[in-house]
Amino acid sequence: MSETDRRLPFDRPNPLDPPHAYAELRGSEPVARVTTPDGRRAWLVTSYEAAAAALADPRLGMTPSGTADPGNDTLFQDGDAHTRLRRLVAKAFTPRSVAAVRPRIEELAAAHVESFADAGPPADLVAGLASPLSLAVIGELLGVEVGERERFSALAEAVGSVDFHALENEEQAAAAMQAWSDLTGYAAGLVAAKRGDLGDDLLSGLISVRDADDGRLGGDELTAMATTLVVAGYQTSRNALSVGVIRLLAEGRLAGLADAGADDVATAVEEVLRQEAGVIAEPFPRWAHADFELDGVPIAKGDAVLVRLEAANRDPAHFPDPDRFLPKRRSASPHLSFGRGPHHCLGAAPARIELGAALVCLARRLPGLRLETAVEDLAWVRGETDAGPTAVPVTW
Repeated sequence: MSETDRRLPFDRPNPLDPPHAYAELRGSEPVARVTTPDGRRAWLVTSYEAAAAALADPRLGMTPSGTADPGNDTLFQDGDAHTRLRRLVAKAFTPRSVAAVRPRIEELAAAHVESFADAGPPADLVAGLASPLSLAVIGELLGVEVGERERFSALAEAVGSVDFHALENEEQAAAAMQAWSDLTGYAAGLVAAKRGDLGDDLLSGLISVRDADDGRLGGDELTAMATTLVVAGYQTSRNALSVGVIRLLAEGRLAGLADAGADDVATAVEEVLRQEAGVIAEPFPRWAHADFELDGVPIAKGDAVLVRLEAANRDPAHFPDPDRFLPKRRSASPHLSFGRGPHHCLGAAPARIELGAALVCLARRLPGLRLETAVEDLAWVRGETDAGPTAVPVTW
């Protein structure tokens, strides 16, 4: 592939498979110059080694060098501010806290699968199960009261339905900003209410954490964290479950999870996650804060670097026969679907629990579940970092 041909996005013949260009570049030029859809120049990373190195390298930041936003209270920042915020937030995502929420997530998965089954076929997997379950889990983690769930769901849906990278006019932009403002305002009210009535939910844990060196999370930081959890957790979990079921049904492997042991379920979930990376999400662009080399390629300060997990997770040097779906695959190299390094996804453990519980419940309750539409005919929404099917018609 010549450099003049490397304009993103590359052709994707099948929505579940990576573009053929990834394999070509990974074999010949794993850190390659490309042109983004808006005409910018960037580096595209396609090998496992280079991707893992890039994600863990502190010289690659979430924002261009010298453009830090003093009003940024999220984890999508760099340097000391990110380190402090990350340390504090991580205190609420301990193994103990994750273990505590597992039973409730499993209960929610079972209840939503039962409701989905009772509604009868034909059905839409996205609207009937993936969306409501993802919202219910996020609402549970944040401690949203039952009476507030309908309002919370409406706000999350409003933001989740916006593709901020495809706004066509000022009216759409204004509506998108209003949806974000409404959700942020709700999150701020939720934080304020929680302060006076702490529970055993994740948001209460975030409010309670304190550290001798890092202090505690401020009001704006808590609001930003709650909003981020809704947006990232809802969209990603919805897409992960939708695509995971599509993959398993296409492979004829969903029903096999009904009698699988816990270890086999966990292994199958990891294989689903390995092959989902890039299909549903890619990391935000990274920006070089200094001159350095990545896999022997000189990267200049200010350059944009695009890590493609979808390509890295299909690297045959780390995953033999990488394009095959092998639910019992055990690799010495962990997949990179949740990232690596300082921005590794803090919600990885709850996400794994939700996906595994939903898949097992579906396998047991609806062993005859099948797609009503060919995979290549499904309609998709693709943003810069998130993607997923708009609907998945199924029957049983």
